[in-house]
Parts: sequence; structure tokens; C-alpha cells
Amino acid sequence: MAETTTFEAAAYTAQGTARERVRLPEALFDGVVNMPVMHQAVKAFLANQRQGNAATKTRGFVTGGNQKPWKQKGTGRARQGSTRAPHWVGGGTVFGPKPRAYDEYVPRQVRALARKSAFNARARENAIYVIDQFNYDAPRTKALLGLVSRIGAGEQKVLVLTDGVKPNVFLSGRNLPNVHVMPYSDVSTYHLLWSDVVLIEGAAIGHTLAPITEEPMKLPPRRATPASVPAVSGRKAAAKKAAKPAAKKAAAKTSAAAKKSAKKAAKKAAKKATKAEAKSAAPKKPAAKKSAKKAAPKKKDR
Repeated sequence: MAETTTFEAAAYTAQGTARERVRLPEALFDGVVNMPVMHQAVKAFLANQRQGNAATKTRGFVTGGNQKPWKQKGTGRARQGSTRAPHWVGGGTVFGPKPRAYDEYVPRQVRALARKSAFNARARENAIYVIDQFNYDAPRTKALLGLVSRIGAGEQKVLVLTDGVKPNVFLSGRNLPNVHVMPYSDVSTYHLLWSDVVLIEGAAIGHTLAPITEEPMKLPPRRATPASVPAVSGRKAAAKKAAKPAAKKAAAKTSAAAKKSAKKAAKKAAKKATKAEAKSAAPKKPAAKKSAKKAAPKKKDR
């Protein structure tokens, strides 16, 4: 048992403003840390993540090797029955892995004790912070990152436990590599021991903290649009800018092709005209004189 069984945690708002310290519930934070139980829970958690798909083929499942490589006697070599024996290259594997389940079962009460011990371990280190309420209207990663940096856990692994499922908070921390967001009811011993700092929403552990007045966090706009573009902005403006030089290039290509085709047509017409003039200027050849003599009729053989 620990010397003190009561713990207090620092409280903050969702924007990182410090509040009065909050006393943690004694039913959960009683100071007991059971190391063997936590080891058993973490080992079972990691074992249950394994798929167990590793598999090898024995000599009965390897293709080939049905024929005896050589006769039993007379060759001077050792007798062999198959080229797929384990001592052959390309042969089967002896005692290789097969698909199996690595699942480990831990009783419910043991899991609960391990989870409680992990909470107490973090409470002893003063690594538990209470947040009054996560009321995000939309997912904003910068808002959650600002909260983590104000608390002073920017370079540590942060576990955020919300009161129920809150998609906006989850989406806000999804792109942060050292931040993991999940509901308080789903947390396990592994997640608590993985983290360096635990942020718990007040309602999840039975604390209803009254809201305080604070200035809203100033965040930059989602997309900064230039003033020179009145209506079209963002991707549409970029697409239009990219389309203009392409259209100019296409128009220049079509005009150049039209000019070339016109030049070719003019050259062909000029060639045809010169050929026609040359034919008309050349003197006509006299017609061949018909022979006056007619071919004598062939004599018929009598």
C-alpha cells in the first residue's frame, strides 16, 4: 500500500487555461500498483494483436519429388527416395510454423485490477490532468496541439480520454503522432502504460467543472485567399491559372499547323499550274500515217 491514498490532479480548460486542482476519486485512485497483474494484462494485449498467419510446407505439400532420383543400388551414391526431402534444396520444412491463434485470456477482474494499477502508477508520477470539457464544434488539430503545448507535454506521449465517443476530438488528434484519443471506457492497461501524460475529461470520472470565462483561442483561418481573386479561390483559381498557358500553347500549335497546311496547298497549286502551262506550250506530235497498203487476206488452204 502507498503512504497516501488521495491524489490531486491539475485541471485545465480545453484551451489550456489553468484551473484549481481537482481531487481524484478514491475508488479508482487508491495508490495500489500491482506489477505482475499489469505485466500479464499487457502481455495478453500484445499477444491478441498477432494474426498468426505464418505457414510453411512439409515434404508432402511441396511440388515435385514423386519419382525416385536414381536407383537404389549400383550408383555409388547414397540412397534417395525424393528430391523434396528436408535435406534437399527446395525440399520441405520440418517442424515449421503453421497458422495458429496466439490469443490469451485474462479474467475480467484481473483486467480491471491491472487497469486500476496503471491509473495509480500515472497518478504517483503526477502525470494525470483533468480537462473540464472537450466541446469542439469541428475538428481542429491546432486546437488540440495548443492544449498539449500549454500543459507542457509537447514532446511526450499524450493519451486523451473523452467522456464517450467524440469524433471531432478524435479527428483533431489523428494527425499527431504522439497523441492518442479514445473514450474513457475503452482504455486498457497497455494504453495507460504507453503514455507519459493522461488527459481525462472531467465528466468521465464524475467531476462537473463549472465553465470559466476566457478569451477564445486565436487560430489562423483554414484557407488564406488572396484579395485579388474576388470570387474564385483555392483549387479553382489554381486550375484556371494552370489552364491559361495550356490554352495559349494549344492555340499557337493549331495556328502553326494551319499555316503549314496553307503553305503546302499553295505549293501544290503552283506545281499544278506550271505543269499545265508546260503542256500547253509544247508542240503537238504529228499523228502516225496510216499505211495505205492493207494487209493481204490470208490464203485459205484447199
